[in-house]
Amino acid sequence: MTIHSEHPFADPEGARDAARRLRGRLSARVGLWTTGADRERVGLTVSSMLVVGGEPPLVVGLLDPDSSLGESLDVGDRVVVHLLEWEHRDLAEQFAGLMPAPGGPFAGTAWEQTPAGPRLASASTWATCTVTDTRLLGWSLEVVCSLDEAELGPDEEPLLHRRGRYVRPDARA
Repeated sequence: MTIHSEHPFADPEGARDAARRLRGRLSARVGLWTTGADRERVGLTVSSMLVVGGEPPLVVGLLDPDSSLGESLDVGDRVVVHLLEWEHRDLAEQFAGLMPAPGGPFAGTAWEQTPAGPRLASASTWATCTVTDTRLLGWSLEVVCSLDEAELGPDEEPLLHRRGRYVRPDARA
Protein backbone atom coordinates (compact mmCIF):
# COMPACT_ATOMS: atom_id res chain seq x y z
CA MET A 1 0.00 0.00 0.00
CA THR A 2 1.31 3.44 -0.95
CA ILE A 3 0.50 6.61 0.98
CA HIS A 4 0.04 9.64 -1.29
CA SER A 5 0.56 13.21 -0.15
CA GLU A 6 -2.06 14.34 -2.71
CA HIS A 7 -5.21 12.76 -4.10
CA PRO A 8 -4.01 9.91 -6.40
CA PHE A 9 -6.78 10.55 -8.96
CA ALA A 10 -6.57 14.36 -9.09
CA ASP A 11 -5.99 15.95 -12.48
CA PRO A 12 -2.46 17.27 -12.99
CA GLU A 13 -2.00 20.88 -11.81
CA GLY A 14 -2.16 22.41 -15.32
CA ALA A 15 -5.31 20.46 -16.32
CA ARG A 16 -7.53 21.36 -13.35
CA ASP A 17 -10.78 23.27 -13.94
CA ALA A 18 -10.26 26.85 -12.71
CA ALA A 19 -13.97 27.46 -12.02
CA ARG A 20 -14.21 24.31 -9.93
CA ARG A 21 -11.08 25.26 -8.00
CA LEU A 22 -12.41 28.77 -7.35
CA ARG A 23 -15.75 27.36 -6.13
CA GLY A 24 -13.83 24.99 -3.83
CA ARG A 25 -12.27 27.95 -2.06
CA LEU A 26 -15.69 29.32 -1.10
CA SER A 27 -16.63 27.78 2.23
CA ALA A 28 -20.28 26.78 2.22
CA ARG A 29 -22.70 25.66 4.90
CA VAL A 30 -23.84 22.11 4.27
CA GLY A 31 -27.56 21.64 3.91
CA LEU A 32 -29.81 18.66 3.45
CA TRP A 33 -32.88 19.05 1.23
CA THR A 34 -35.65 16.45 1.62
CA THR A 35 -39.10 15.90 0.19
CA GLY A 36 -41.75 13.20 -0.12
CA ALA A 37 -43.29 10.69 2.22
CA ASP A 38 -43.04 6.97 2.91
CA ARG A 39 -41.31 5.17 0.01
CA GLU A 40 -41.28 8.38 -2.05
CA ARG A 41 -38.86 10.18 0.30
CA VAL A 42 -35.76 11.59 -1.37
CA GLY A 43 -33.00 13.88 -0.19
CA LEU A 44 -29.72 15.40 -1.25
CA THR A 45 -26.77 17.06 0.46
CA VAL A 46 -26.59 20.62 -0.89
CA SER A 47 -23.91 23.22 -0.20
CA SER A 48 -24.60 25.48 -3.19
CA MET A 49 -27.51 27.48 -1.81
CA LEU A 50 -28.42 30.94 -0.63
CA VAL A 51 -31.25 32.81 1.06
CA VAL A 52 -32.56 35.90 -0.71
CA GLY A 53 -34.35 38.59 1.26
CA GLY A 54 -37.58 40.01 -0.12
CA GLU A 55 -41.30 39.45 -0.02
CA PRO A 56 -41.50 36.52 -0.03
CA PRO A 57 -37.99 35.51 1.02
CA LEU A 58 -36.48 32.88 -1.26
CA VAL A 59 -34.19 29.89 -0.87
CA VAL A 60 -32.18 29.03 -3.98
CA GLY A 61 -30.30 25.77 -4.40
CA LEU A 62 -28.15 24.32 -7.14
CA LEU A 63 -28.84 20.59 -7.34
CA ASP A 64 -27.51 17.73 -9.41
CA PRO A 65 -30.19 17.46 -12.12
CA ASP A 66 -29.65 13.67 -12.27
CA SER A 67 -30.15 13.17 -8.53
CA SER A 68 -33.35 11.62 -7.20
CA LEU A 69 -34.23 14.96 -5.63
CA GLY A 70 -33.49 16.95 -8.78
CA GLU A 71 -35.59 14.59 -10.89
CA SER A 72 -38.51 14.64 -8.45
CA LEU A 73 -39.01 18.40 -7.88
CA ASP A 74 -41.58 20.43 -9.78
CA VAL A 75 -43.11 23.85 -9.24
CA GLY A 76 -45.52 23.66 -6.31
CA ASP A 77 -43.68 20.83 -4.54
CA ARG A 78 -42.58 21.36 -0.95
CA VAL A 79 -39.16 20.69 0.56
CA VAL A 80 -37.48 20.79 3.95
CA VAL A 81 -34.10 22.54 3.97
CA HIS A 82 -31.92 21.58 6.96
CA LEU A 83 -28.65 23.21 7.99
CA LEU A 84 -26.38 20.45 9.19
CA GLU A 85 -24.04 20.40 12.15
CA TRP A 86 -20.67 18.69 12.55
CA GLU A 87 -22.42 15.67 14.10
CA HIS A 88 -24.29 15.11 10.80
CA ARG A 89 -21.22 14.70 8.56
CA ASP A 90 -21.77 10.96 7.99
CA LEU A 91 -25.41 11.63 7.10
CA ALA A 92 -24.27 14.32 4.66
CA GLU A 93 -21.94 11.79 3.02
CA GLN A 94 -24.75 9.22 2.80
CA PHE A 95 -27.19 11.64 1.14
CA ALA A 96 -24.41 12.72 -1.23
CA GLY A 97 -24.02 9.07 -2.24
CA LEU A 98 -20.41 8.98 -1.02
CA MET A 99 -20.87 6.65 1.97
CA PRO A 100 -22.82 3.41 2.24
CA ALA A 101 -26.24 3.76 3.82
CA PRO A 102 -27.56 0.27 4.71
CA GLY A 103 -31.33 0.42 4.36
CA GLY A 104 -31.07 3.79 2.62
CA PRO A 105 -30.08 7.22 3.94
CA PHE A 106 -33.33 7.64 5.90
CA ALA A 107 -32.72 4.43 7.90
CA GLY A 108 -31.16 4.59 11.33
CA THR A 109 -31.93 8.27 11.91
CA ALA A 110 -35.00 9.83 13.55
CA TRP A 111 -37.26 11.78 11.17
CA GLU A 112 -40.52 13.65 11.64
CA GLN A 113 -42.86 13.65 8.65
CA THR A 114 -44.09 17.16 7.81
CA PRO A 115 -46.36 18.35 4.97
CA ALA A 116 -43.17 19.54 3.21
CA GLY A 117 -41.31 16.25 3.64
CA PRO A 118 -39.18 14.42 6.19
CA ARG A 119 -37.54 16.64 8.83
CA LEU A 120 -34.36 15.45 10.55
CA ALA A 121 -35.26 15.34 14.25
CA SER A 122 -31.73 16.29 15.35
CA ALA A 123 -31.49 19.34 13.07
CA SER A 124 -31.95 22.49 15.11
CA THR A 125 -32.19 24.81 12.09
CA TRP A 126 -34.52 24.00 9.23
CA ALA A 127 -37.03 25.61 6.90
CA THR A 128 -40.00 24.49 4.87
CA CYS A 129 -40.21 25.85 1.36
CA THR A 130 -42.36 25.69 -1.77
CA VAL A 131 -40.70 25.32 -5.19
CA THR A 132 -41.59 28.33 -7.38
CA ASP A 133 -39.22 27.80 -10.32
CA THR A 134 -36.63 25.40 -11.72
CA ARG A 135 -34.21 25.75 -14.62
CA LEU A 136 -30.97 24.28 -15.84
CA LEU A 137 -28.06 26.56 -15.00
CA GLY A 138 -24.66 25.35 -16.18
CA TRP A 139 -24.35 21.78 -15.01
CA SER A 140 -26.85 22.29 -12.20
CA LEU A 141 -30.58 22.49 -11.67
CA GLU A 142 -31.42 25.83 -10.09
CA VAL A 143 -34.35 25.39 -7.71
CA VAL A 144 -36.01 28.57 -6.42
CA CYS A 145 -38.30 28.20 -3.42
CA SER A 146 -40.41 30.57 -1.37
CA LEU A 147 -39.58 30.35 2.31
CA ASP A 148 -42.71 29.23 4.15
CA GLU A 149 -41.44 28.67 7.71
CA ALA A 150 -38.06 28.70 9.44
CA GLU A 151 -36.91 27.31 12.77
CA LEU A 152 -33.59 28.76 13.91
CA GLY A 153 -31.79 26.80 16.60
CA PRO A 154 -28.32 26.92 18.09
CA ASP A 155 -25.50 27.29 15.60
CA GLU A 156 -22.59 25.96 17.62
CA GLU A 157 -20.82 23.50 15.30
CA PRO A 158 -21.99 24.17 11.74
CA LEU A 159 -20.89 21.70 9.09
CA LEU A 160 -19.00 23.50 6.34
CA HIS A 161 -17.72 22.28 2.99
CA ARG A 162 -14.45 23.63 1.65
CA ARG A 163 -12.11 22.25 -1.00
CA GLY A 164 -13.89 18.91 -1.13
CA ARG A 165 -13.90 18.30 2.62
CA TYR A 166 -16.15 18.87 5.59
CA VAL A 167 -14.61 21.32 8.04
CA ARG A 168 -15.44 23.16 11.22
CA PRO A 169 -15.58 26.98 10.98
CA ASP A 170 -12.25 27.37 12.80
CA ALA A 171 -10.46 24.82 10.61
CA ARG A 172 -7.71 25.88 8.27
CA ALA A 173 -7.96 24.04 4.97
